[in-house]
Amino acid sequence: MHLHHVQISCPPGGEDVARRFYAEGLGLAEVPKPPALAGRGGCWFPALAPDGVVTAEIHVGVEEPFAPARKAHPALLADDVAHLERIASRLVALGFAVDWSERLTFDGYERFHAADGAGNRVEVLARVLSGDQRAG
Repeated sequence: MHLHHVQISCPPGGEDVARRFYAEGLGLAEVPKPPALAGRGGCWFPALAPDGVVTAEIHVGVEEPFAPARKAHPALLADDVAHLERIASRLVALGFAVDWSERLTFDGYERFHAADGAGNRVEVLARVLSGDQRAG
């Protein structure tokens, strides 16, 4: 068994902000929703491994009333620390806050947290070898 997708929510009309965060910021390509589900709004973003295989998907659904997930969150694995830092830079350039305060708190990884345009928490992390982890 493996994870197929994680669904998060946005308020009605929040799809364009979700696209800025997930597509422009994180670099995920949007895929069309199946016709039977497209009328509900929202947008889908597959996460790809370096070999191009879809490892999981982020589904952004419209919810009313809306409340952002501030603790529960998807965590996406970047290719390496350089990729992690490029993603963070893109998000900051797009106006999203990136929080590095827990960068070195998860053994074997470097990471940051960000809030998507709807306020949902998202974690992005990269594996590091124990000798490669930076001093905090």
